[in-house]
Parts: sequence; C-alpha cells; structure tokens
Amino acid sequence: MKASKDCYECLERLAYQAAELATDDEHTRASAIEQSLKVLSEDFSCDKVSIVIATKIHDVVKDVTQNPDPYRHMKDKEIAVARELSSEERLDNRNSFLGCLKFAALGNAIDFFRPLDDTRKDIKGRLDFTVDHSREFKAKLETASRVLYLADNAGEVFFDLPLIKWMRQLADVLYVVKASPVQNDVTVEEVRRAGLENELRRIMTTGTATPGIDFSLASAEFKCEFAAADLIFAKGMGYYESISELPAEGRVFYCLKAKCRPVADSLGVPLDGYVAMLR
Repeated sequence: MKASKDCYECLERLAYQAAELATDDEHTRASAIEQSLKVLSEDFSCDKVSIVIATKIHDVVKDVTQNPDPYRHMKDKEIAVARELSSEERLDNRNSFLGCLKFAALGNAIDFFRPLDDTRKDIKGRLDFTVDHSREFKAKLETASRVLYLADNAGEVFFDLPLIKWMRQLADVLYVVKASPVQNDVTVEEVRRAGLENELRRIMTTGTATPGIDFSLASAEFKCEFAAADLIFAKGMGYYESISELPAEGRVFYCLKAKCRPVADSLGVPLDGYVAMLR
C-alpha cells in the first residue's frame, strides 16, 4: 500500500511523538524534531510505502537523542495494561479457531495514546470482522506445516498466545518480532518482560527495526523463512501496508483493526473496522 496525502500529517505527528518520548532535554528534542521533519519533507512521496519514511524518522530521532528505545516506558505500561485487559476479557470458545482469532484481533485495539477506558470499552465490545476470510484461512491451515506469525505491538502478545497454541495443533508456528526497538513494536525483550518466552517457544526476528517489514533491510534468515512458509499471519496495519505491495499468493492472512482512513479505504472497510483477510 502506497502512502496517501493523509499520511504526511500522520508522519509529522510521529516525528513530534517520538522526539517527545525520547528525551526531556528541550534543545535536543527540538533538534530531533527539526531533523526528522526535514527527512519527511525531502522523502515523502505517494509513490513510497509510509513505513519506509517512518523508519527514517525513527532513526533520526534515535541518533539525535542517543536514545535507542524512545518508547521503552510506553511499552512497559502497554504490557501491564494488556496483561490486565487480557485476563479480564473472557475468551469464549477457547477451543475454536474463530474464538481465538477474535481474541487476537481484540489485542490490536490497544493504543497507549488513547484513554484506557476507551480501549477497555473496545475490547469488551462485540467484534465482527467486516472482511472475514477466517474459514478460508482455517482450511489452508489444516494442510499447512509452516506458519509465520508476524507480531505487532508489545501488549498484543497476551492476546496472540491462545491463537498460537490453537494453530500449533495443526502446524509449526514461528513467532516473529522486531530485531531491535521501533515504536511500540514487540521485540524479544518485550516477550521476556511479559514472561511468555517459554510459552511462545519458537521466536525469531525480522532482522530489522522497521514498522511492518522493509524487505530491503530484512535479514536473509527472515526472507528465507518468509519464502518457505505455507502461511503468513500478518498482524496490524504496518504489515498490511508493506506486504500488500507484494503479489497476492493466497497465503498471507491480515488480522487488524483499520485505525486510519488511508488503510481503511485501501481495505474497503469503515474506519476502525476489523479485518481477517486472506490475500
């Protein structure tokens, strides 16, 4: 999915957000904002995928502030909130694929920058997929042997786990996280902080610190696993924005909440609609 004009404002907010989280020093913060906005101004194009530009913004902020993990405090809070919300939310049909899938999708509603009460309301509300290819994916899963589960944000790991355990009954599942910090994306460190490393069992990284995946930067190991997998379970908007640029092969299953208008329009769903789409 290529960037739209609306993405410019979102990336601009990202530059301010990352810089504010990265440092309390006003001079350093101002410098980080100035340099990242310069990158945005020079690099933005509707012919590019927005995550490529977002990665450059994050790299500038990290470099200027000398903070390799600006979202560290936010991720710790997100993990704590997600642990609480996942334990509060009853997982109906724990033994069904659809029940576990909907539970995983609920995790994508978590947003640290929204009031907690709003997030709790979303998670406790009824979830229906506007696009629902869950049956098609389940049918493919029954004959698959290797599945890559591309994880999204730090707190979602609690919501991912029941689905991973269910899928493991049918196939080998490899949980994929980021190699190093970018935004609030989950890394091996967050999995450890959540205390779920042993339960997830098989974990690897993309080899990158990018939202979604930039294949030009991804590790050879990840690209090999991606090519060899029978099915790809892609969580969140970043993976949709990046992987949707590849030819459709009927093996990528997108699970996400469309939190912004460009992504919602690309998917043909209402804003904040949930999607379970095989492509």
